[in-house]
Amino acid sequence: MDPFRLDGRTALVTGASRGIGTAIAQGLDRAGARVALAARSRSELESVAGELTNDPVVLVTDLARPEAAPTLAVQALSALGHVDVLVNNAAIAHRSPTVDIDVDLVDRLFAVNVRAPLMLIAALIPAMTERDGGSIVNLSSVSGVVGTPHRAPYAATKGAVDAATRSLAIELGPAGIRVNSVAPGVVDTELWARNKLVPGVVETIEAQTPLRRWSVPDDIADVVVFLASDAARFVTGETLSADGGMARTLDLYSGPV
Repeated sequence: MDPFRLDGRTALVTGASRGIGTAIAQGLDRAGARVALAARSRSELESVAGELTNDPVVLVTDLARPEAAPTLAVQALSALGHVDVLVNNAAIAHRSPTVDIDVDLVDRLFAVNVRAPLMLIAALIPAMTERDGGSIVNLSSVSGVVGTPHRAPYAATKGAVDAATRSLAIELGPAGIRVNSVAPGVVDTELWARNKLVPGVVETIEAQTPLRRWSVPDDIADVVVFLASDAARFVTGETLSADGGMARTLDLYSGPV
């Protein structure tokens, strides 16, 4: 059997309605998994689901709400029967001088970026344990690996994701559950569209990336699919950078917001 295939397995992907999340869902589907897509917009999720081939499931949720993650776990298990792969991709990105942040902003970032993944993992541990294991992939960021200006709250959430990944890998390993994270650099999605219009941004990012290009969502999705598969069966507790080498050279763009 091809260890990179996911035939007969199921996956839950949060933040699946656009960008990296959509690419991850598509990659898992191509590998043979049946995918549950979770995000806030039903119409966007249904659009993504229409491109998948393995009877995808659409689950509408707002992970900023305290009860959302446990409820989503129940819905996913009901729809799929079991969850073999969990991809915690949903996140809020924010960039501003730290002097301008407020409590509501910080609380929302931690609610979506940290609390929701932890509560979703907690809710799925019993079901994964019953099936003798699974794979959890958390989306981190280059901002959680190196210092980046004007991103302190966001960077703090991604640092927390990496720390939780390491702890969970040790805790859940005996149950056969692998836990890893993927740290993208700058990915060419709509979230970066405005910044790309600022003179010099494109050239600066490319110059700071040893592979000399921006990443695209599929660059990240392929790493996630690898970690979800048996090809990574002895990999756990790792934060795998998928940034073209950016974290090794980074002086991240700190011009206009």
